[in-house]
Amino acid sequence: MENYLLLILVGLGAWTLNSHHQRKRIALLGSHLQNYRIEKLMETLSEGYLRALAEDAPARRDQIWELMQANETSLSSQFTRFAAEMACLDGAELRVSSLPVAIPYADQIFPNATFDLRKALDIHARGLARAVDNHAARAPKERAYILSAEMYLMQHTCHWYCKSRAVASARLLARHKASHAQVLAAVSPETRHAYRALIGG
Repeated sequence: MENYLLLILVGLGAWTLNSHHQRKRIALLGSHLQNYRIEKLMETLSEGYLRALAEDAPARRDQIWELMQANETSLSSQFTRFAAEMACLDGAELRVSSLPVAIPYADQIFPNATFDLRKALDIHARGLARAVDNHAARAPKERAYILSAEMYLMQHTCHWYCKSRAVASARLLARHKASHAQVLAAVSPETRHAYRALIGG
């Protein structure tokens, strides 16, 4: 009985520590994101892409693709500024645990099993910029597909930092019906290579 009680107390203590740690991270990231319209722009683009893909009339579909361009440019510009702002912060607060589940202060206990959020955000900023600039001259549908994947991977990284890799992957699957592996396979080769090199896989 005493052993069970001890396990319950240890579990409760770990949960409390983990919740406190996660709240601090959410507050930190949110305090900087609130200066931008990144989440709203992502929502607008996702809805616009779905409308374009569902449109049967070519002229109307092309019009929707064209209307999305201003939002795409704004998203890339705002996220680039956000990544630059985050790059000026103390790196000790921006380590992301590469462990699959949340462990209280794992970034401090296992520093070798972490990566730098600032570097990840820079990778995402460059990935979004490449997709928007479209130097590869991709067709609108393919361009939207890659840009969506870049957005989803970036969102996954933010959730990973705030919660854990497992929670981020579960949210990705629930919201976008795509696994982390599927999204990673859909981003540009440049993003995929840099991302894998950073997270160690």
